[in-house]
Amino acid sequence: MTENAWTRWPSREALGRAGITRPRRMLAWSVRLLVIALLLWGAFSQKHVGVWGALAAAAGVVLAAFVSWAFFHTTYAHRLMPSLALMSVILGIAVAAEATGFRGPALLIWCGAGIAALERLPLGAALPVTSVALASYSAFNNDVWLTTAATVAGMALAGYVLRLDAEARGNAQRLLAQERAARAAEAESAALVERARIAREIHDVLAHSLSAQLVHLEAARLLIERGAGREQILERVVAARGMARDGLAETRQALSALRGELTPLEEFLTALVSASDGADVTVTGEHRALPAEASQAVRRVAQEALTNVRKHAHGAKVHLRLDYGQHEVTLDVRDSGGRPGELTGAGGGYGLLGMRERAELLGGSLDAGPDEEGFVVTLKVPV
Repeated sequence: MTENAWTRWPSREALGRAGITRPRRMLAWSVRLLVIALLLWGAFSQKHVGVWGALAAAAGVVLAAFVSWAFFHTTYAHRLMPSLALMSVILGIAVAAEATGFRGPALLIWCGAGIAALERLPLGAALPVTSVALASYSAFNNDVWLTTAATVAGMALAGYVLRLDAEARGNAQRLLAQERAARAAEAESAALVERARIAREIHDVLAHSLSAQLVHLEAARLLIERGAGREQILERVVAARGMARDGLAETRQALSALRGELTPLEEFLTALVSASDGADVTVTGEHRALPAEASQAVRRVAQEALTNVRKHAHGAKVHLRLDYGQHEVTLDVRDSGGRPGELTGAGGGYGLLGMRERAELLGGSLDAGPDEEGFVVTLKVPV
């Protein structure tokens, strides 16, 4: 059956105690204790009953309190039939109290039952219960009809206002829970993004450094197999050692980048080409600081492009051009072409695929391919 305004329960957040301030909780308990005290006073103040009658009335008060407690729990669990059964018991206790001469406690129970039903039951079930309870109150109340009508209207209004107040508190609790869940999800997402960024930076550093070392170590192996001279082999070993040293420096730089401590990009490219024979760099456009991710992308692509030139175009001249555009930064790496190195098939770093993935993660692009003379790698990253 489709739930509507008549069959919909107040939310569990509205029926529960979460979100209720301490002063309101103290006020609620004070009202409950006051009601129990009035019921007990009504039980023992009647002169027409003896001691055993007063004790029986007190037992009825205790039973009514227990059934009310059970009613609160079954309504919180949204169990309609048990809730209606418990409410029937409460109304029956009121009828028994009236029949045995305890009119004051009976009237009090009828008013409380009408308010509680309107506050905690679906409207389709609450209105009949509240009508029966308040009609019983009206029938046995000795006040003038105008006072009785005003009291009945006030009780009904009080129950509905309490219902609206509880629903507003429940909505606030749900919104608060959703906001906390959203913040937790956002924090988890940010942590995953940061982990991916760290992993990518460390991977790129190791891929470049180890690839360069592998080039020289593989060359040393081939030289040994061919019986080359000691000086040639030593030259390759020393170069591999230099690559390892550079790799450590790059790792430190990557960690500094993760902390936001980057050296200027132009200085990095100048140092990079100065360590490569036949390479130069040109910077155009209006210089400005780049976001850390964009700056790291330019650095990694420049490193990988130069490594590829050493592997696949031995002796080629390389020109790097960094252009600061209005909305993007462009890195263009061109080589003049050269003979394939004897280590063309030796391991590779993360290669063109890794460079392209890094660019796309930033919303940019990377194009790589041969031109009239040699090979061109062009990176564009929005800034």
